[in-house]
Amino acid sequence: MFSIIQAAGWPIWPLILCSIVAMALVIERFVSLKTGRIAPPKLLDEVLSVTRTSLPTPDVVTKLAGNSELGSVLAAGLRAVMTEPRIQESTLRQAFEIAGRGAVHRLERYLNTLGSIASAAPLLGLLGTVIGMIEIFGSQAPGTSGANPAQLAHGISVALYNTAFGLMIAIPALLFYRYFRRRVDEYSMLMEQAADRMVPHLMRFAVRGVPVPQAQQPQTSAA
Repeated sequence: MFSIIQAAGWPIWPLILCSIVAMALVIERFVSLKTGRIAPPKLLDEVLSVTRTSLPTPDVVTKLAGNSELGSVLAAGLRAVMTEPRIQESTLRQAFEIAGRGAVHRLERYLNTLGSIASAAPLLGLLGTVIGMIEIFGSQAPGTSGANPAQLAHGISVALYNTAFGLMIAIPALLFYRYFRRRVDEYSMLMEQAADRMVPHLMRFAVRGVPVPQAQQPQTSAA
């Protein structure tokens, strides 16, 4: 492996750095985007069951918010109803929407970096290819005493190794980027559906303003 790095020349070092960063991001995202940490399958049903007759205590809501990303979204709706008993449905939906956007933003962490590596790796490989071609043509420059086989072979190695290494990094990085984007979209849809189920459930606890009937004026008979 070290001999390949030597043959590829200095342009391969940025590619090695990109490969290390990409591998670290893929591992981190696999761990962070587990279903149990984002949207436990039975969490929504448990919340609906607990709030069937009354709203939970603030301690329970705080514990729910720290359970998972879905829990933080559901907790935001519960806090909105507990803070504003006369809350309107549109306001409650807005609270869920704001919490959902924050959760999706956290789920998308590092994905732009992974996508940038997938886009930049072929360009870095192309840079190494151009540098290798320059060395090849430099060995054939006029005024030199014939072709230098060692320099010619080194230029070819720089050109080919960097191109291949750039593609070896870009292809898996792009596939994992697409996969993680798909996971984030699925979680986003799941949280949106959970919020839609929670809105009518929580609106049962919203206090409705009952209009006070006006006192009827006594009817006077005409004299």
